[in-house]
Formats: sequence, C-alpha cells, structure tokens
Amino acid sequence: MPRGLDFKSPMERPAFTWTAPLAVAAALATVPILLAQDAPSNPAAPPSKIIEGRVDPYSYNPKDTEGHADPDVRGYYDSLGPLATEWHQHVQTLSSPFFEGRAPGSRGNELAAEYVEFHFRKAGLEPAFPQSGSAKADADASTWTSYRQTFELPAAGPKLVDASARALDRSLELSKDFAVLGNSGSGSFDAPLIFAGYAIEEGREGYTSFSPDVDFAGRAVMMLRYEPLDEEGRSLWSERRFSPASGAAAKFEAVAKRNPAAIIMVNPPGARDGRRTLETTETSRFGERLDIPVIQLDQDVADALVRAADPEGRSLMEWRRMADLGEVKSVPLRSDVKLAATTKLEENVMRTDNVGGVLRGKGSLADEWVIVGAHYDHVGYGAYGTSPQYRGQLHPGADDNASGTTTMMMLAKRLADLYDSEDAPADARSILFMAFSAEEIGLNGSEHWTRNPTIDQSRIQFMLNLDMVGRMRNDELAVAGTGSAKDFIDILRPAFDASGLTIRADPSGRGPSDHASFYNAGIPVLFFFTGSHGEYHTPKDVGHTVNPVGGTKVLALADSTVRLLATRPERLEFQTSDSSTAGRRMGARVRLGVMPGYGDNGAQGVKVEGVSADTAASEAGIKQGDLLIAWNGEALDGPSAMMELLREHKPGDVVKITYRRDGAETTVDVTLKAAQGQ
Repeated sequence: MPRGLDFKSPMERPAFTWTAPLAVAAALATVPILLAQDAPSNPAAPPSKIIEGRVDPYSYNPKDTEGHADPDVRGYYDSLGPLATEWHQHVQTLSSPFFEGRAPGSRGNELAAEYVEFHFRKAGLEPAFPQSGSAKADADASTWTSYRQTFELPAAGPKLVDASARALDRSLELSKDFAVLGNSGSGSFDAPLIFAGYAIEEGREGYTSFSPDVDFAGRAVMMLRYEPLDEEGRSLWSERRFSPASGAAAKFEAVAKRNPAAIIMVNPPGARDGRRTLETTETSRFGERLDIPVIQLDQDVADALVRAADPEGRSLMEWRRMADLGEVKSVPLRSDVKLAATTKLEENVMRTDNVGGVLRGKGSLADEWVIVGAHYDHVGYGAYGTSPQYRGQLHPGADDNASGTTTMMMLAKRLADLYDSEDAPADARSILFMAFSAEEIGLNGSEHWTRNPTIDQSRIQFMLNLDMVGRMRNDELAVAGTGSAKDFIDILRPAFDASGLTIRADPSGRGPSDHASFYNAGIPVLFFFTGSHGEYHTPKDVGHTVNPVGGTKVLALADSTVRLLATRPERLEFQTSDSSTAGRRMGARVRLGVMPGYGDNGAQGVKVEGVSADTAASEAGIKQGDLLIAWNGEALDGPSAMMELLREHKPGDVVKITYRRDGAETTVDVTLKAAQGQ
C-alpha cells in the first residue's frame, strides 16, 4: 500500500502440496540458516563429543534425550493447521530476499508475477487478457490468451548507460565520489568551476546567488543544495527544515538558463536537516531533463576540489558560510583546476504487468463479474516510499502486500474448487482475480486496468481489494467501502455477523490502495485491512511478523463475502461515499483528506489523486489534480515527507499549504481534523 484497514471457513482445504518452479526453489534456498555461532547458548548442555566409526544412513535415527529437545517448529505449524501453514508459506516466499522487494522493473517483480501466474494456472483459472495486454475484449473472451496485462510506467526517468568523472589527477568512482542525477542530459565537459552558492534566483530580503547578467559559458557551476543555514546548520528561512526556496528544480532551472557547461550539486556541509549521501539517477528527478551533464559530488571530493580551485585555499564550509550570508554571487575559481565528466543516459520506459486469471461463472449470472484484487509489488530497496534512513535497504513487504497477494491466490483456489464441485451454485458470477503492479508509486496497475478494462463496467458487481491483511490483532478487521453501494452494509451484515470478528465498517470507497481506482470508475468496492504497524514500509516488514491464523480469518471472510455477492441475484447499486475516507496508515493523529500520489514527470510535491468530502483538504478548497508543493513554507518532497509532517500535528492545528493548479501557486490555511479512531 502507498505511503499515505474469524471467519469460520465454509470449506477447509487439505494441506498444500508444494510444487513450485525453479525460481521458487531458489527463493526457499535463501532462508537464513542458523549457524553454530549464532545458536542460543545453553550453559547446561554437555560438552561436544566426537564419536568415530561408520554410520548406517538407513538405520541412523537419533532419539531426543532430556535437555536435547530441538525447537518444535513442526509442532507449531501443526497447531496452526494446514490452511494457516499454506498461507504463511506463500507470505514467506514472496517476502524472500530472492524477490528483491518486488519493485516494478526489477527481476524480483517479474519473478513475483511468475509466481502468481503459476498459482493461477494451478488453480485452473483461465487467462484474463488479450495477447496485446490492453485492448478491450468481449465477455466471451475468445481473444483472452494471456495472464499478463503489460503497461509502461509514466515518468520512469532516464536510464544511466555510462558515466565517468575525473578531478585532481584521479578518476572518481561512480556512486562513491559522484552520482549522475535524473535530470541530467548526455554529454561531456572538461571545465573550470564557478561557485554559485545556493543557486537561488530570488530569496528573502533580496537574497540572490547570481551576479547581474552573468554568463556561465565554458564553466561547470557548483551549487549547494537547500538554502542559507545558521551556524548550527538550520535553515535561516524556515523554523523547521526548509522553505520552498530550497526546491532543487527551480535552482537547476535558474543555473541552466545562464549557459553552463555542466551543473554540480553538493550537499552543504554541516546541514542538520536534509540528505548527507549521494542521490542516484532514479531518486533525483529534479524537474525537467536538461541538455547538459548534471552530477552530484561527494562532500569530501567537493571540498578537496574547491580548496584546490580557490586561490586562497578556502574550504567548502567556508564557502558555505559566505553563501549563507549572501556574500558570494557566482564567483569564478582558478581556470587551471578543472573537473571533467561524461554522462550517457537514455530514456528508460519501465514495463511491468498486472497478472490476471478468470474463474468462469455459471447459469444466468455467468456474464456478470466480481473482481478480487491485491497488489504484489513493493518498494524494493527503498528508492521511494520509505524514510531516507532506509534507502538502499531491502524492503521485504511481507504484510504489504505479500499477505494480500497470498490471500487472493488462496481464495482463487478455494472458489475454483467450489465452482467445479457438486456443491457449485447453479447461478454464479464470473470472477476476475488480479494481482496489480506499481501500486506503491501511485495505484498505476489498477488505474491502468480501469482505463483499459477488459470487462464492461456495467457488468461488474463489485471489487474486493486485499491490502495489508497480515497483522490481525484482537480478531479485528477494517472493511472500507461499505457505503459504496446502496444498502451495502445491510447486504453484508450476515457475513459480518457470522465471522466472529470485530468489523470496523467504513463507508468510504476512497483510500490509499487499488480499490480507489475502481471506486473512481463508479464500481462498488470493499477494502480489507488489518491495520498499520511500526514495520510499515521499513526493512522490518518480514515474514515472521505476520499472523497466519489471522490471515486465514481474513481469507474466510473474503470467501464468504465473494460467495454472497457472486450468487446474489440482485445487482448492487453504486453510490458515492466520500464523507468518511480513512486516513493514511502512518500513525498520525490528524488527517488531511487527500489520496496522495507522486508529481507528474517526477516533479517534487504531492499530487492530489482524490479529495474526500468534509475533510480539512476539501474545506480548504484543495481539489483533485492539485500539486501540493509546500507545508508551512517547507518544500514537500513527496507523500512520505507529508506523512512525516502529519505525524507532528494534533487536531485543530492550522497549517499553510501551498499548491500549484494550472500553473498558478496558491497558499491556503488548512485546519487539520482528527484521524479516524482518534
């Protein structure tokens, strides 16, 4: 789920027989082995022994003796039962490091897609898409021959093909000494430097980094990131972090229009806030692509280069302090001290797949549809969707959303067995099971399907979304969307009452997951969610933290709900339910009331994908399509930054939010309201 909710089973399935492709076997091989030096110590254990002699492999069968009983892992899984064991096995596999965090465009994402397709085929589901992957097809699906709907991610950013750099008579190492930024062009330069401070065109009290009519021709411009700092490294222009003047895109644009040979960005030394490490091409799409090389230098490399190029030998910190006070404006440095670099980038269209399988319906309802979905992607190594301290670390995504993917696959098998049994209902709707990709970067997979549907919307009964259903506590489950159809809660009540669970029924059909795409298309939705936790979007969301028994209770309720709505003769009547959308699950006491996404073309800010009625955002006049660019004067880098800010506020706080709409910027006062349940 992007950064931004116990049933008695009607049919118990036998234990799952594990027959997986080679990729899965390799995944299981990555399970850590407890080495002797890692084993827990036991002071009472006898000393080691070596017994020499032949061992007959057919009769060798050591028996447990007192004090030597091994951990009873098998007994634990036996106590869970076959259903929970199967559920946990799927979650452990999908969250294995072998799948690389399942980020779109990665090998791990493709392997996860293969895993889902394998189990759809094994369950007997038919292909869900025409071979082209996007063209609309008739319900008879005579052209449906593929389990994949391939789509390209917009604004995937450029791909770095080659890069080199040299300074002070040595070659610089990519990713250690320098990085090529995502707004860089392809090209080469070998040029002296000009220091342009913070590269701010117009700041507080007439502050500027540029001399009048300056022309940077033939020079590589070194600019500091962010904005003027005080002696403690805090912004001089903002009480917390930075003001909108620190936005990198505007600074690059200001330098680029002054004709430089290249632009060199450096993190200011001593800054308390902001990043201290190098960016990557993927994490640094600072505005539009430029026609010249744009690189970032490591602070130590930049310091050595500046000391050598400055006739007075001043350090980067000394230059920063002069820039803090506005005492330097585009100062040329020694012409004989140069930086050389070559950058080669190409357009990088990222392709990924929705994976779908069809269970054919029966009788008079066979031409109508139910959709069950779950996103299978996650955030990979944390290039997006996580806090800066976790960048570069593997994010396994066990709860988010191996748990939902697992529940969907198991539900497909259960319902396929039902439809093929003697107990099959005479009239039942067809079911489309879909595993969506690229949910974590803006609901891309589900949005792609709703814009390129393979089923006529008028024949869809409802959509069930399973996202983060692996952490059930106290037998409690949130179910959103109960107001997205007329009398929906009353229709669902029998299944809810029979579950033995505490159901928190939220009427809203919006929210930070794939069901929102279907709700926006006018389709009734339900969203199952077991709640947030401290491991959300961190490397700690691993397989041993989920609740397998709770997972089977979600599975049982999903089973009961889909059976009820797949066989109910009456059609659901869609209705809007925007007044009570649940806030993003970030532990915040307040909510803004927007469904956030990432800015178009990688622009910094928070794109408003939707606005809930009767919320702080709607009352302030914020609308779908707006780009939120600043919060109390602080530039917004993306949804994660906004969620961190929300966590710092309480209900009733008034914040100033700046948004961009149709090219114009507006700042409004927003009174924050309590998050649901606060």
